[in-house]
Amino acid sequence: MTSADVDPDLSLALGRQLRVDAIRAAAAAGSGHPTSSMSAADLMAVLLARHLRYDVDRPDHPGADRLVLSKGHASPLLYAAFKAVGAVDDEELLTFRKLGSRLEGHPTPMLPWVDVATGSLGQGPPIGVGMALAGKRLAHLPYRVWVLCGDSELAEGSVWEAFEHAGYEHLGNLTVIVDVNRLGQRGPTRHGWDLDAYARRARAFGWHTIEVDGHDVAAVDAAYAEAADVTDRPTAVLARTVKGSGVAAVANREGMHGKPLPDPEAAIAELGGTSDLRVEPHAPPPALAPPRAAAPHPLLPRYDVGDPVATRDAYGQALAALGTARPDVVALDGEVGDSTRTEYFAKEHPDRYFECYIAEQQLVAAGVGMQACGWVPFAATFAAFFTRAHDFVRMAAVSRANLSLVGSHAGVAIGEDGPSQMGLEDLAMFRAVHGSTVLHPCDANQTARLVAAMADEELTGVRYLRTMRGARPVLYGPDEDFPIGGSKLLRATPGDSVTIAAAGVTVHEALVAAELLAAEGIGAHVLDLYSVKPVDVAALRAAAELTGRILTVEDHRPEGGLGDAVAEVFADGREVPRLARLAVRTMPGSATGTQQLAAAGIDAEAIAAAARNLVDAEAARPV
Repeated sequence: MTSADVDPDLSLALGRQLRVDAIRAAAAAGSGHPTSSMSAADLMAVLLARHLRYDVDRPDHPGADRLVLSKGHASPLLYAAFKAVGAVDDEELLTFRKLGSRLEGHPTPMLPWVDVATGSLGQGPPIGVGMALAGKRLAHLPYRVWVLCGDSELAEGSVWEAFEHAGYEHLGNLTVIVDVNRLGQRGPTRHGWDLDAYARRARAFGWHTIEVDGHDVAAVDAAYAEAADVTDRPTAVLARTVKGSGVAAVANREGMHGKPLPDPEAAIAELGGTSDLRVEPHAPPPALAPPRAAAPHPLLPRYDVGDPVATRDAYGQALAALGTARPDVVALDGEVGDSTRTEYFAKEHPDRYFECYIAEQQLVAAGVGMQACGWVPFAATFAAFFTRAHDFVRMAAVSRANLSLVGSHAGVAIGEDGPSQMGLEDLAMFRAVHGSTVLHPCDANQTARLVAAMADEELTGVRYLRTMRGARPVLYGPDEDFPIGGSKLLRATPGDSVTIAAAGVTVHEALVAAELLAAEGIGAHVLDLYSVKPVDVAALRAAAELTGRILTVEDHRPEGGLGDAVAEVFADGREVPRLARLAVRTMPGSATGTQQLAAAGIDAEAIAAAARNLVDAEAARPV
């Protein structure tokens, strides 16, 4: 039966089936959130049967509507919906939450019909904004983005970042459905069933709002149709529902969150028993996929060795060049484009530039949404401010998102702005993200090459590039290669007794330190570890074998950064070189960049002193 044939009675029957299947899945698993699924069952049933334009056999169809289950704990409802459209069968439904099952406790793209992982609440609306922006401003396709939220998650600030941004952008292709079931995890929500409390907030951000009984399928049908007719602004459908709806023993009862029903068989009987209704969503309109690369090798900017260039400048210029070669590359910024240098891309490709303002959660989420729609996003802000969006970065990895993030103004070398603006924890944060790539170039040509590498389709996951504010001399020629996972040995002579491993600004300090040491008769390797993750294991082992000592130096806290990356290479119990590390252990104040490096103990003088001590301490050890 097609959606054109569906009547309200069938929508009601489908809603009952979704409840029953959610109960069955949770009962089979012995855990889950069936009552949270039951409240939204009618909302989902009407959407599937009457409004969603989707091709189950082609989940990557560029013209298909997007459905994001922001209340990811209600995954039994989503999986029941997948069964109703024929995406999964009943046998797989009952593998919910079991080892090896695609039906995880919270949805992930292990299932091809799931675009992004959810479960950390408050992420669906800002990701939906990214998807809607991609449809309206990039692909110019008429698909609609539907986001199903719970009322509890509207306490998250990220939701209101999304509401403000969507209202500002007049995203008429975005509909957020709020399942207002009154009960959260531990009791009543802040506003209970006061739909107008939510409506006032949404309208203040320029949204159209519709208040509806979420169990009146005709009213829900009318609300969705009204939302589709509103094209000049986003719509919030605020649906009053009952948690555990349809089963008297659990309906509107506290203490039932996150638990299988106590008597699932009785509950299923009360709902009329099991059924196997099938619905076929409306077919999406014909559409083309996002444009792919027009030129395999962008004409990257080229810098002369010795010229002072800031790596943030090289990032902006390389990204603009990449945008010329790649029509699928887009840029986002957090209202610091004149500092991150994303403004260079904005001037050359304004149609693919997105200003997210000072809303870092929305910034990252928009990138996640856009990459799910086939685009290649680069999102930039100060390195320090990505900490505010760490949960979105973490969930991007769970989403298997291919996302490039760029943090400028890293470390104490930024100078007088002081510690609030200094990224001193970012390497640790991004190294801890599953499957991430972490890069910290020291010069302009290296930066340009790494920017291009970040867009390579063979590189997957979250990619992070750390850039510097101040200009430093170009060290490498424009034709040098910088493979991900590689390094560069900038200085080495026979008989060197120590390796100085550095990245970014400390590479320049290490080179000066090596000159100071050479004047004293101490030879030093200088190893540029521009790829912090994956780190160049082979180069480090070779350096350790040749020199016996490794000193790491980084413009970052000692925890989780370059020093830890190097130490982990030698944590397997094999022969270990003598290791020492320099990092920012103080709380910086305001000072010039040169003064900051000295005060933190990571300038050339401090590096030379630490290397000297490492060599002297080894020489003084008894044989």
